[in-house]
Amino acid sequence: MDLTARPTIAVLGASGLIGQGVAEALGRDGYPVVAVARRFTAAQRAAFGAASIQAPFVGFDAARLAGLFEGVDIVLNCVGVLQDGPRGGTSDAHAGFVGRLIAALRAQPRPILLLHLSIPGDAAADATAFARSKRAADGLIAASGLPHAILRPGFVIAPAAFGGSALVRGLAALPLALDARNEAAPFAVTALADLAATVCTAARLWRDGWPGGGFVWDVMARRTPSVGEVIDAVRARFGGPRPRLRLPASLLTLGALAGDAVAWLGWSPPVRTTALAELRRGVAGDPAGWIAATGLEPATLEAALAAVPASVQEIWFARLFFAKPLLIGVLAAFWIGSGLVALGPGWPAAVSILTQRSVPPDWTVGLALVTALADVAIGVGLAVRRTCRSALVAGVALSLGYLVAATVVAPDLWFDPLGPLLKIVPIMALMLVALAILPERWG
Repeated sequence: MDLTARPTIAVLGASGLIGQGVAEALGRDGYPVVAVARRFTAAQRAAFGAASIQAPFVGFDAARLAGLFEGVDIVLNCVGVLQDGPRGGTSDAHAGFVGRLIAALRAQPRPILLLHLSIPGDAAADATAFARSKRAADGLIAASGLPHAILRPGFVIAPAAFGGSALVRGLAALPLALDARNEAAPFAVTALADLAATVCTAARLWRDGWPGGGFVWDVMARRTPSVGEVIDAVRARFGGPRPRLRLPASLLTLGALAGDAVAWLGWSPPVRTTALAELRRGVAGDPAGWIAATGLEPATLEAALAAVPASVQEIWFARLFFAKPLLIGVLAAFWIGSGLVALGPGWPAAVSILTQRSVPPDWTVGLALVTALADVAIGVGLAVRRTCRSALVAGVALSLGYLVAATVVAPDLWFDPLGPLLKIVPIMALMLVALAILPERWG
C-alpha cells in the first residue's frame, strides 16, 4: 500500500442507514470508497456513481467475495439482519457470511484490514438468535488472525431514519410514553459522525502501521441514557407532544407479534419480537478503550441530535410513521372486504344492480364476479410489500374505471344521498397518499 495515499475502503451493506452514512462521510473526507449492496435506490446509485457494486453478495462463496476486493485496503462490514424472514436468516447473514468473508480476505495477496459492525453488551445475556449469531461472527473474526477492529455502537443517531431510529422518531411524535420497564432500560447512543470518524481513524492507523492484531471498541457516548430519556430528547428536538398516556407493555408485545407476521409479507417493521427483546435487555457498553485507542471524544446525546435537522420534513416523517401502516392496512382490508361482501351476502344485490342498469343479462354475472375478484386481488396485493405499489396503481385505475362506467350507466348515483360514487374520490386520494409515502428509502 502506498503510504502517501489514503486507503481504499469497501463498505459492505452500503445501502443501509449506517453503511450509507459512513460511506458518504468517507467520500467527503477524501477516501476512495467502493460501495457494495444487494440493491441501491436511484438516489444512492447517483451518490456513489461508478464506485458501487450492486449484487447479492451475502450469498457469494469465498471465491466470488474475493473478487470484490481487488485494490481494496480496508473492508467495513455493515451487514446485519434483525430477525429470520424472507429477506434472509440471522445465522447465515452474520456468522455464515463472516466465515466466507474471512476466507475471501485470507485469499488476498496482501493484508486487508477488516472493520466489522457488531453489538455491545455481555454475551452471557444474549437471548435472541440475532445477538447469538452476531456474537458468533465476532468469535470467528477474533480467532481468524486477520487484522481487525470490531465496532460496537449503541443506538445510532443520524440525519436519515430507518428501523429503530425511525421508530424512536415516530414514538416521539405521539402523546404516549412507554411502560416503565421499557422506558428505564439503558440505551447507549452513538452519533453517526463518530462511527465515520472511527473508520477514518482506523484507516490512518492502517496506513501508518496497524498497532496490533485486533480490537473491540464500544463506539458510544460516555453517558448511557435510558430509553425514556432518548425519546424525550428526540421529542424536544422535533417539538413532539407531551406524553399524556402510557402504552401498556402487553400492547407493545402484541405490536411486536404483528410485526413478525407482516415481516413475512415482505415488510420491514421496526417493532418485532427480537427488537423488543433487545430493547428490554438494554444497550450499554464501555467506550473507554475506544476513546483511548482513537483519541476521539464521543458526541453526547444532545450534540448528536443537534446535528439532525429539525425541519418540517422531519416532523412530517415522524407524524406519518405510524399513519403509514395504518393507511395501508385499512386500504387492504377495505378492498378485500368489498370484494368478499360482493361475492358473499351482497351477491344478489350486485347482480340485481347491474340488471337494473340495463347491463346485458349475459354479462351481469361475469361482470359482478370479475369486479369482486379484482377488489380482493388489489387488497391482497396491498398487503404484500413487493406488490403494494402495483396494487395501489391498479386500485386508483380501477376506482377511476368505476367512476367513469357508473357515470355512463347510472349518472343518478352521483345524487344518491349515501354518496356511493362520491366516496370513491377520497379513497383514490388516500391511495395516492399511500403511493407518496410508500418508499422506505428515498429514490
